[in-house]
Amino acid sequence: MKAAVIRKIDALGRIVLPKEIRTTLNINNNDELEIFVDEDRIILQKRKFACEYCDRVANVLNFEGHSVCRKCMEKMVDIIK
Repeated sequence: MKAAVIRKIDALGRIVLPKEIRTTLNINNNDELEIFVDEDRIILQKRKFACEYCDRVANVLNFEGHSVCRKCMEKMVDIIK
């Protein structure tokens, strides 16, 4: 594990992620982060949009709040036909 970066939490509970970390992890404005708690640790992870049906991360579209890959969408269309 690399050296710790110290940041204070403001009155609203916010922290600033250093630009170097955001750049390294390809975190951009408006990206979503998942927050996990593991015993006494808080883990932040960039959200990966994976298909809810097959877990693919390629060609994933968001349809009314659901992540579905193109391949599963094509299967759904075939079922409807």
